[in-house]
Amino acid sequence: MIHFTRLWLLLVCVVLAGPAVAQQAPGPMVSGTFSALSFEEFARAVEAQTPARFFFDPAALDSVKITLQVQNQPLKDVLALVGQHTRLHFALDSLNHVYVTVGAALPLSLPDAFFEPRSFVLVTAAPTAAESVPGAAPAKTRGSVSELKVYEIGRGEAAGGKATLAGHIRELKSGEPVIGATIYSEASKIGTSTDQFGFFSLTLPTGRHELRVRGIGIKNTRRQVQLRANGSLEIEVEEDITTLKEVVIEGEKDKNVSGMQMGLEKLDIRTMKQVPTAFGETDILRVVLTLPGVKSVGEGSTGLNVRGGSADQNLILFNNATVYNPSHLFGFFSAFNPDIIKSVELYKSAIPAKYGGRLSSVLDITTRDGNKKKLSGSAGIGPLTSRLTLEGPIIKDKSSFIISGRSSYSDWILHLLPSESFKQSSAGFYDVSAHISHEINENNTIYATGYLSNDRFQLASDTAYRYVNRSGSLKWRHNFSNKLYGVLSGSYSHYGYDVTSELNPSTASQLRYRINQGTAQADFSFFPNTRHTIDFGASTLLYNVAPGSLRPEGAESLVVPKLLDDERALESALYVSDRIDLSSRLSVSVGLRYSFFNALGPRQVYQYAPGLSKSESTIRDTVTYAKNQVLATYHGPEYRLSARFALSDNSSVKASYNRTRQYIHMLSNTASMSPTDIWKLSDSNIRPQVGDQYSIGFYRNFKSNTIETSVETYYKSMHDFVDYKSGATLLLNRHIETDIVNAEGKAYGVEVMVKKLTGKINGWVSYTYSRSLVQVNIATTSDMINGGNFYPSNFDKPHDVTLISNYRFSRRISTSLNFTYSTGRPITLPLVKYYIGTSTRVYYSERNAYRVPDYYRADLAMNLEGNHKVHKPFHSSWTVGVYNLTGRHNPYSIYFKSVNGQIKGYKLSIFAQPIPTVTYNIKF
Repeated sequence: MIHFTRLWLLLVCVVLAGPAVAQQAPGPMVSGTFSALSFEEFARAVEAQTPARFFFDPAALDSVKITLQVQNQPLKDVLALVGQHTRLHFALDSLNHVYVTVGAALPLSLPDAFFEPRSFVLVTAAPTAAESVPGAAPAKTRGSVSELKVYEIGRGEAAGGKATLAGHIRELKSGEPVIGATIYSEASKIGTSTDQFGFFSLTLPTGRHELRVRGIGIKNTRRQVQLRANGSLEIEVEEDITTLKEVVIEGEKDKNVSGMQMGLEKLDIRTMKQVPTAFGETDILRVVLTLPGVKSVGEGSTGLNVRGGSADQNLILFNNATVYNPSHLFGFFSAFNPDIIKSVELYKSAIPAKYGGRLSSVLDITTRDGNKKKLSGSAGIGPLTSRLTLEGPIIKDKSSFIISGRSSYSDWILHLLPSESFKQSSAGFYDVSAHISHEINENNTIYATGYLSNDRFQLASDTAYRYVNRSGSLKWRHNFSNKLYGVLSGSYSHYGYDVTSELNPSTASQLRYRINQGTAQADFSFFPNTRHTIDFGASTLLYNVAPGSLRPEGAESLVVPKLLDDERALESALYVSDRIDLSSRLSVSVGLRYSFFNALGPRQVYQYAPGLSKSESTIRDTVTYAKNQVLATYHGPEYRLSARFALSDNSSVKASYNRTRQYIHMLSNTASMSPTDIWKLSDSNIRPQVGDQYSIGFYRNFKSNTIETSVETYYKSMHDFVDYKSGATLLLNRHIETDIVNAEGKAYGVEVMVKKLTGKINGWVSYTYSRSLVQVNIATTSDMINGGNFYPSNFDKPHDVTLISNYRFSRRISTSLNFTYSTGRPITLPLVKYYIGTSTRVYYSERNAYRVPDYYRADLAMNLEGNHKVHKPFHSSWTVGVYNLTGRHNPYSIYFKSVNGQIKGYKLSIFAQPIPTVTYNIKF
């Protein structure tokens, strides 16, 4: 079997040798019964009885099955029968060579103008100064470009025999940048990937190159270039809509083996839309929770626990702006509208040096730029939410906008509940996202993003809750040269909540909390040669926290006002990293981030007697700091080190180490994230968190990179993260440091994952074994927990199994099945009741000594697409699903009440029965 890569060379020989198709004879005859054979098996069977030779890409046809019975029929008629029910096309020449393609037939003759003298595209390093070439296409070619044209890059000859080619890869129809696409030179065996802007820089030997381009959801293509000196090349690619490969992520199908990064999970919106969720809407955080090493404490929680870390140890970025509460509606929905999202990257280990401020992970969410070619949109209607997205050009091919809104109407479900009190409840949210990009010229582009979300709910009481997220970011990207570009960005983030009670005029009050963050950052990427990729930059963050205020509501309220002092701090960092290719097999990445933290006044700081437990009775002094006066300073290095060694073309070993520092802490009296959580800055009484993580992994791909397997193991130590004393008070506590303690922790585990990326059946299955343990062993015995011994953290869940599977029946009908199982989370139980005099006391177990029941859930969804006619004003689809298919009563919380003098335990389940959903989606 001759590989498809030789097809073009053989084709040229055939065209020059003689006529394309023999006309006088019927050709080879075929007989036989072919029953459910793979295409490769079918081709071999035909080759065995005829002089025919087949040329095709095995990976592209791995899911095609042939069932056919023929008796002494010409080969061309047999091929026509095969092509009737598939998108396969066959080209048969006079030498009985069969060229097999998908979607479009392969021509067996060269274009008429193929040998014209000016049939190439001239692209120079400075197009404005280039001479006009008659018959040449413009530097930025629009539409489909022939893969046989030769692009002459640069003028003159580069010194040293090498030149740098730079440019962008964009989608043909929308002008959107393609993130993570690979561009590879066959001749020199040198390649690179596009960044978040679709930009690439490739230093190659001067001369002729064939560049292969692959990417997520795009058709594979190639470009022929004659590289003379530094220059640019803009590449537009077509979207890949193929019926043979359901999950289209082949663009980086060997990235897990060949890439440097480990502990990195990338998701595109096409993959995320195939995972069933509770209310029929694609949910980014729900899909992230299906990845190995990522967990939550229970149903209805969007707080992420990554590799044994707490929910506040994750940095969540939305186009560079920090999001503090990523959930809507009690945690049932994530805060991000899926229609505006382009990609999601989760870094669990080997965190790049440009990121900092959190211990466990970085979740980087990137929006689409919007369609630069034409006005388009999409909408969806579900049982609880509706959404609408509009996008289009502001200046065609240069600037675009995209705006997306979502709103809920969930009160009708609450009104159906049997409880009269819940019938009076209400809950809802809305969010709006907008993004604008504008290309000033080929060296300067600006981007602006805005986000607003608002939640409100009132459940079976007079207390009303409201919380708000607001963020905005502005970026300016400048190309200094083909080897250096920089991004200057600024962002603003706000999170706040109000808790209002007005039913009783004498106790009417409002509790408020606010946190604001302003960020300025400069990032640079430098590509000195093919062996080095250097990133460097600086950042600074200004925190402004209003930790809480209680105010009376109305003239009759007797509530005493209470206001805590604001907290302010400045966090800054410098970083540099270098990826070095030492050989074709060995690559290393080294980096250093140095961070600084200054807690600022105005503020009063309590000083406590040394050697004693912190309490109001051990306060020794109160120190007052003026505005902008530094009251505490912390700083230190954060190391980044990783290495990859290729064992073969389809297997590799990777290892990494990174140190991270976190200067902000989330204080919560619940196991999961809630709207009333508060964020506390480090100061002279609360030290910053420091974490060290060591990881090693083995990666291997099978069957032409269509099946990925990986095994990663890690060990993480954490220092000075916060835990709480028994009976801690967190809200409106002027002496919050008296109720929290600095704890030590360790986490370790193994993550196993198998992905099948192509074919009618695809998806992934993962298993994670992990432990997360905490120790509070300090000098003051009264502050020790569990006698100073290690105990399970609130999110210690040793075993976790996840299965995501998709099956496509036809071009229009597909199904998805999601199954997840995990060990129950730890819990502290009341053991006995005893009496001291006339007082009743309860004796509790050691902290987190028991566990709630194990968790498992199965979800099923079916996607029904409309017809795929190209010229339609609207394209529609239906998603029908069932969440919690088996009706499992998974515990959301376990609580205890005293009933008739006895303490009884109760289990609360959020989804205790199957939840059917129907969602209608349209695109226009």
